[in-house]
Amino acid sequence: MGFDAEMTTTLVYGLAVAGRAVASELVSRGESVILVDDLESESNAEFARQLKSEIQFRPTAAEIAALLHKSDRVVPAPGLPETHQLFDESRRLQKPVMSEIELAYQIEQQSSAPRPMVAVTGTDGKTTTTLMAAAIINSAGKKSLAVGNTDLPLIAALRTDAQAFAVECSSFRLALTQSFRAKASVWLNFAPDHLDWHTSLGSYHEAKAKIWAHLQPTDVAVVPVADQSITKVAKLCGARVVSFGADTGDYRVSNGVLTCPSGEILHRNEMARSLPHDVTNALAAAAITIEAGLANRNQVAQALRSFVNAPHRIEFVAESEGVRWFNDSKATSPHASGVALNSFESIVLIAGGKNKGLDLTEMAKNADKVKAVVAIGTAAKDIATVFSKVCEVKICSSMRDAVSCASKFAASGDVVLLSPGCASYDWYKNYGERGTDFKNEVMTLINSKQVKN
Repeated sequence: MGFDAEMTTTLVYGLAVAGRAVASELVSRGESVILVDDLESESNAEFARQLKSEIQFRPTAAEIAALLHKSDRVVPAPGLPETHQLFDESRRLQKPVMSEIELAYQIEQQSSAPRPMVAVTGTDGKTTTTLMAAAIINSAGKKSLAVGNTDLPLIAALRTDAQAFAVECSSFRLALTQSFRAKASVWLNFAPDHLDWHTSLGSYHEAKAKIWAHLQPTDVAVVPVADQSITKVAKLCGARVVSFGADTGDYRVSNGVLTCPSGEILHRNEMARSLPHDVTNALAAAAITIEAGLANRNQVAQALRSFVNAPHRIEFVAESEGVRWFNDSKATSPHASGVALNSFESIVLIAGGKNKGLDLTEMAKNADKVKAVVAIGTAAKDIATVFSKVCEVKICSSMRDAVSCASKFAASGDVVLLSPGCASYDWYKNYGERGTDFKNEVMTLINSKQVKN
């Protein structure tokens, strides 16, 4: 569907960051929007007044149908699950449904000079790799923004002076794409996740695969050499396939040096941080930027030497009495926690939260590295069950108690790691709030010990 402002009315369902960005952009283009949210709030009502738009809260199926009859297309919030009644009603009434990145992509392609994009998806490492890619493009002298499943939706970045975009593509956004493609894109990895959003693991996989659904022969699909299932999908898309891996692939590490088809990039010791996943993420970011023609290996090296990751991703907090504390609150799945557990040797793990319907036993695969576990949140008993036969476990009812308990378990040389393996929505609004609370409690504990000493 095109964008005839005089004819188009869009139903925007969900008014968080992405939904508000969509609505604001469409209104600024002279289009009409109908706003809907399952949460009634004065903030949402005021937003509707500012846009002079109709708004409805907590609609029934019949009310959704009535709103759809007045709409030409639907843009749902990324967090709206596949099982939401909006999707059934939209299918029944044959209303086109698209995600924020699809809408933004279509708008950008209608410009006189569409800007280049690289894209990143995967169960874990998306944000880091996207930020790395944007940093690399910036080091090449082209202003780039990290957008999509970040604090900045792609549609909100269209009116900026950015010369290129690094797009983080969650499965929620990819599932509802019809034409989105990037010059070079990577699917980092795949593991069970978001089964509270997708109807099945197969649905989750199909959504991820849509990153390559519309590639042209001149485009590049970047794959992890260790995952043949992802490689198989890439080989069916018709684009050129390039691989990356820790020690094999087109982009790999050889004798400690990150290398690519055109030569050496830099030694891993030159990176600001070089945990195993940092290195593979860097290789993936190098691959999509170099293969897209947006940077060379010297510019990649320049960016990687100074790159500092976003907070809450195995973030160093402090060291006290020989114990190092790390905040990995962003690890909201067992697979993500596994990445963190592989990074250290002797760990006191703080884990738990709201399980997303995932098998938490995967977290115990690296149990030989785990000295003790502090279980938190609504999934605390499940975490305790997973680890009870392999190490000592204590259930705590607050982050303050969890930090205190972890401190008692830890000795010099240990790492205390918050890597929950679960969502944060039982105790917190988001993983950032959880990570910040953890960091504050760690510093309060350390300061109190210093005062006593």
